[in-house]
Amino acid sequence: MPLNLEILSRAANEARGLAMDAVQASKSGHLGLPLGCAEMGAVLYGHALKYNPDKPRWIGRDYFILSAGHGSMFLYAWLNLSGYDLSMDEIKRFRQLHSKTPGHPEFFETPGVECTTGPLGQGVANAVGVAMAAKMAAARFNTPEHMIFDQHVFCLAGDGCLQEGVSAEASAFAGHFGLDNLILIYDSNAVTLDAMAAATQSEDTGKRFQAYGFDVQKVDGHDVTAFLKALNKAKKRDNGKPQMIIAHTVIGKGIPEVAGTAKAHGEAGAKFVDEARKNLGLPAEHYFVSAETREYFAKHKKALLRQYKRWEKSFKDWRAKNPEQAQQLDDAIEKKVPGDLLETIPSFPADAKIATRKAGSEVLQPLAKAMPFLISGSADLHGSTLNYIEGAGDFTRDNHSGRNIHFGIREHGMCAIMNGVGYHGVFRASGATFLVFADYCRASIRLAALSRLPNIYIFTHDSIGVGEDGPTHQPVETVSGLRVIPQLDVIRPADPEETAGAFVAAAERIDGPTLLSLTRQAVPMLNEIGAKTRREGVARGGYVAKRESGELELILLSCGSELQHALKAAAELGEGTRVVSMPCFERFERQSADYREEVLPASCRRRVAIEAGVPQLWYQYVGLDGKVVGLRRFGMSAPGDQVMKELGIDAAHVVEAAKSLL
Repeated sequence: MPLNLEILSRAANEARGLAMDAVQASKSGHLGLPLGCAEMGAVLYGHALKYNPDKPRWIGRDYFILSAGHGSMFLYAWLNLSGYDLSMDEIKRFRQLHSKTPGHPEFFETPGVECTTGPLGQGVANAVGVAMAAKMAAARFNTPEHMIFDQHVFCLAGDGCLQEGVSAEASAFAGHFGLDNLILIYDSNAVTLDAMAAATQSEDTGKRFQAYGFDVQKVDGHDVTAFLKALNKAKKRDNGKPQMIIAHTVIGKGIPEVAGTAKAHGEAGAKFVDEARKNLGLPAEHYFVSAETREYFAKHKKALLRQYKRWEKSFKDWRAKNPEQAQQLDDAIEKKVPGDLLETIPSFPADAKIATRKAGSEVLQPLAKAMPFLISGSADLHGSTLNYIEGAGDFTRDNHSGRNIHFGIREHGMCAIMNGVGYHGVFRASGATFLVFADYCRASIRLAALSRLPNIYIFTHDSIGVGEDGPTHQPVETVSGLRVIPQLDVIRPADPEETAGAFVAAAERIDGPTLLSLTRQAVPMLNEIGAKTRREGVARGGYVAKRESGELELILLSCGSELQHALKAAAELGEGTRVVSMPCFERFERQSADYREEVLPASCRRRVAIEAGVPQLWYQYVGLDGKVVGLRRFGMSAPGDQVMKELGIDAAHVVEAAKSLL
């Protein structure tokens, strides 16, 4: 369809009206971005983007990601106008209970929303992840005859997004790896929430992004012709550089009383809406969209569907000529996992004594062969986290087929980019760093859990057993801090066989993320428990590792490298002692009440837990009358075994605690 400047300008003002009405009605929301970026929305959804409103998850679409998620009414208005399944009734229910128009866009909640972008900067990093995944998919599936994946990823971000460090990490990654399918639109309105942007920034953002390796253009964001010209130029670039368009806009444009000021950011302009609507030429009718605008977008939708049908015809031809690849793509999108993963992992020697990070490395190799769309990245620590996929190559700007990602020292960027890979939907993302640096990643991990992305975090060096690096690198509180995130499975395996079970459990879980907490130090094989029991027990979160030989009198609980101490203590405490391995609280809580009672009978209240971390969460299992051998302090710098002994993480203290309950 030819560009119709008049109708797009009218549509921009009507989208402004929808935002004004929705925010005014809910007495909550952010007007600044929806009003300031309206012309850009008209160009994107009315002309430039490749999408199919009837099939929002079409794999050949372009992606639009609103990083500045507080401006959600911008996105909702354009999704409604474009013909997505987002009715005007839902617009009217903006920010209301169970609506499809929550305060910040949420993945799976609203058709056409590509990412959950609440915290600022996340969407920029998500867009980088989507762009990387699109490059990987193109390298894996495109043929000279068929361009199945030929996409651009558009991301709209503001000053807040670009001030957040996660966007800097991700943007540097995008520039280095040449993600030229990424188009970052910077809504440069010179305003932040508290004040004019000059109060907190004086950098030249364009030069900063040029230094990252971006091409940078500057335009008037209210000039539809200039903005479209910049978009077309950015889309045609194939020079290995991601693109940035700095669009100068007036925040809150359309409400003169607040436009261009910090007050325009939120709902302060809502009280001026009625007069503003008149100034924009809108009728008194609220939630108004003209017949001309509806007709234009209906015709545009037909043009988009014709474009989709051409792609679909090519896709069907590709499937016919590449049946093996087509099946692989279907399996990847459906997140199919082989049913015999445990059997693909060889047993470990009975006398093995290795760190669970090393065991994880050995488990990862057959797992990666069985799951060809599993990718593995590390924050400059492959040599320590040991999660490199052998023979799979590195992802580089010249090789998009590589499955090993070198994220650099960018933990937060890594995890937010992993989320983008998950949103794209073809590849399974895994990433690694030291567990203590999970705090750098926490916001991204939380969003992965909220969005139920099947990410796998391989985090090593998980306790005071780290040793000589000292308390700065000994995560005594981190595992418990992660366990409280809803919908995140945290698995802390005790030996190599439990590690095998942990990796398989993570791979098989496709409705949310899993974090594997692995040791730096070597741990013994727990041969008093059958290997099959150990592997399969992890999947249930908790299981009986040693059953009492007499009447049950005492239950010892543990996980990770400390389970060995519980087993040793049980041998001293007598035949009435049971040991329960609890590698994953979250999985255990998903088991039936009957199973949980079988493992932890309510009749036995004499319980002791041991873990080299803070003790609080263990009281849900030992009860207030039980004991926890744990840590209420940070660690210290010394060889790991000496630190464990010095801080009382051993069998002797378990025995002492158990006897104190008599």
